[in-house]
Amino acid sequence: MVRDVDLYVTVPSFFRCPISLDVMKSPVSLCTGVTYDRTSIERWLDSGNNTCPATMQVLNSKEFVPNRTLQRLIKIWSDSVQTQKDNRVDSAASSVVTREDIEVLVKEMRARKDKTDRLSKFICFAKESEENCEFLAKLDGFVEMLVGFLVGDKDINFLERVVKVFVLILNKVGDYRALRLLILKQNNDCLSALLAVLKRGRSVSSRIGALKIIEAITLDAESKQIVSEKEGFLLELVKLISLENDPRLIEGSLSCLIAISMSKRVKTNLINFKVIAELRKLLTGGQKASVSIIEKALKLLEMVTSLREGRAEFCSDTACVEAVMNKVLKVSSEATEHAVMILWSVCYLFRDGDAQDALVKSNGLTKILLLMQSNCSPVVRQMSGDLLKIFRVNSKFSSCLSSYDTKTTHIMPF
Repeated sequence: MVRDVDLYVTVPSFFRCPISLDVMKSPVSLCTGVTYDRTSIERWLDSGNNTCPATMQVLNSKEFVPNRTLQRLIKIWSDSVQTQKDNRVDSAASSVVTREDIEVLVKEMRARKDKTDRLSKFICFAKESEENCEFLAKLDGFVEMLVGFLVGDKDINFLERVVKVFVLILNKVGDYRALRLLILKQNNDCLSALLAVLKRGRSVSSRIGALKIIEAITLDAESKQIVSEKEGFLLELVKLISLENDPRLIEGSLSCLIAISMSKRVKTNLINFKVIAELRKLLTGGQKASVSIIEKALKLLEMVTSLREGRAEFCSDTACVEAVMNKVLKVSSEATEHAVMILWSVCYLFRDGDAQDALVKSNGLTKILLLMQSNCSPVVRQMSGDLLKIFRVNSKFSSCLSSYDTKTTHIMPF
């Protein structure tokens, strides 16, 4: 049992490393089936040991594999503990409910250094009603004060609370252009604070909140450029779309990437950061990825494959081509449209032979024919027809077309 202020937390025994007895940060399993924290078992093996510390069995292999399932369970548990801590702090602030008290608190916060507890009172006040959120958003100088907190403080716990307040009132701010000017004129200090929350934030909700703020201010080409050129930002977003992360965080990161990935420079950087490999993992992740995540992953893949470098990497990854084809008619009409657009671009528009071969291996011909008979959009139907032209001129596929039963097949609309 771990004591944190007045909150006692029981740590499940299988979350602890058998060597260090601490909660595992990167659980990996040996060939014996026992799981350890990566740092601890690496230190054990590097010391010349050839046995499993828990069972003392001689190891046939010193290789280990990440235990993704356990890592996700630990992450869920950790977020739950953090939420309990946040709720206890917020509960302690529940006595502040009047607008007059809030106005007094704002004045006090501008004058005093101990601001964390007062932020908790703002959070509690905003959670009570939409009217309270609007009151804070319209309160003279309140938004400016929050922006100032992002600039002037480096404590991650404090920054997370500032983000939490921001997100609660974000929909009530109204003029995002003014907010964009406030945040982006601070010599990137605000972006540095938001990036710190993304990297080191202990709460998933605060990290998602940072993404929402960034997406809200990327309204034009200039703001997209400033955000995308912030050192470390794009790379962090690519890391966040890993399947190991919380699905909400993955979806928020994909939305943010789609919002800022308009220029050739940004797309090129994403390709260099191996975003296509991460997108392939999302597309082949089975039930781990929601419909919304699949749709956004395909949308982003469509964007990066608009570049020659992106198409080259995509076409060289046979598994990625097959994964895109497998999403046709299986997820949603939006996902199907993005998938067909990608395949049409590489197979028909740019005539990539490797992509065409991968399309056939994933039963692409049959799916395209079924798609032609479905209740798809005119654009999708046209692109599907173009793909069939590629099959017809290729001798490998002409026999398949001639033998295909063209009886009407009913496809349920999405």
